[in-house]
Amino acid sequence: MKALILTNEYPPNVYGGAGVHVEYLSREMSKLIDVEVRCFGTQNSGTKNLKVKGYGFDPKLFENTDKQLKSVFTALYNCVMMNSTPVDADVIHCHTWYTHFGGVTARKSYNIPLFITTHSLEPLRPWKREQLGHGYEMSLWIENTALNMADSIVAVSEGMKQDIIRLFDIDEKKITVIYNGIDTDEYKPTQSEDVLTEYGIDPDKPYVLFVGRITRQKGIIHLVNAISHISDEAQIVLCAGQPDTPEIKAEMEAGVKKIQEKRKNVIWIQKMVPKAHIIPIYSHASVFCCPSIYEPFGIINLEAMACSVPVVASAVGGIVEIVQDGVTGSLVNLEQLKECPFEPVEPNVFSKNLANAINKILEDKTLRLKMGISGRTRAEQHFSWKTIAREAVDLYSKFI
Repeated sequence: MKALILTNEYPPNVYGGAGVHVEYLSREMSKLIDVEVRCFGTQNSGTKNLKVKGYGFDPKLFENTDKQLKSVFTALYNCVMMNSTPVDADVIHCHTWYTHFGGVTARKSYNIPLFITTHSLEPLRPWKREQLGHGYEMSLWIENTALNMADSIVAVSEGMKQDIIRLFDIDEKKITVIYNGIDTDEYKPTQSEDVLTEYGIDPDKPYVLFVGRITRQKGIIHLVNAISHISDEAQIVLCAGQPDTPEIKAEMEAGVKKIQEKRKNVIWIQKMVPKAHIIPIYSHASVFCCPSIYEPFGIINLEAMACSVPVVASAVGGIVEIVQDGVTGSLVNLEQLKECPFEPVEPNVFSKNLANAINKILEDKTLRLKMGISGRTRAEQHFSWKTIAREAVDLYSKFI
């Protein structure tokens, strides 16, 4: 059997959970079947069972395009280019809406089954209008079209499955839940502190950690607003880069500047930290915070848990299937407006509740250690990439 995976992100160009998912899934599946990955970029590598090829474009091609439409048109162009090389796979598997057009094209052109893993859903990310303008209408249309044409849809959580059923006219039997995973041999506690000082973190003092992109979805602004309520003894480490828009970048800069005027132990690392560095940063954190307002799964929570760190997270989406409240961390309820289900009814209350949950863990070392051990155990027992790869291959087999 051979699977063709289409993805926007693939190492070294990984900036979100979907890229992490494809990296590890393709590696594990290649131990079972032949895998070819076609991605956005200039990658060109291969082993016996895993070949990776990047597809890109001349930057001048869209230099005069409306900046809000550029990413959409680029995605469509790359999807066509992905199909310019003949396809000899038994199945095609797409990740994120950026590659859905490529999957639909391959399905029609080569008459092979199309699988789509939903890492997020466009109707639940309306803030993307800030980033894409009318291009957001295009991403909505592409996603809806591809999901309806797919032979099988993989949801990364039960919560995601229910969202698909609620938002799309799709038969529930077409949807299979296969979780994201974690490599617990790679993500594990490390005693090394050298990396911490390199980033300005004091290894002798506790710290609260955030890792993620600067986007409405990740709720980082709510965490920034919570900092004034978090114990002054704790450092706040924000590994946050790649803002979606200039507007949210400016909002983030203003929020961090304001809080840094009051306390000097807020460290903002404005880039995506490489894996070799982020693992020790996770490992020495006292608490990891995931304040997302929409999160179909949340691999970052698994990464923290695998490194034996308690997690304080929003009780939304797939997070509630990962973090066990009171056992591996704390879940904070996010009350939502019906007319705008992506912002807290009372954002200040949500921020204070985040801070209260964080402080409770900071103040109780015994609880902190117990939650960290429980998180590590849960990651090991329930979220193995080896198991997930086998589930994916078994699903493919049903359609061949």
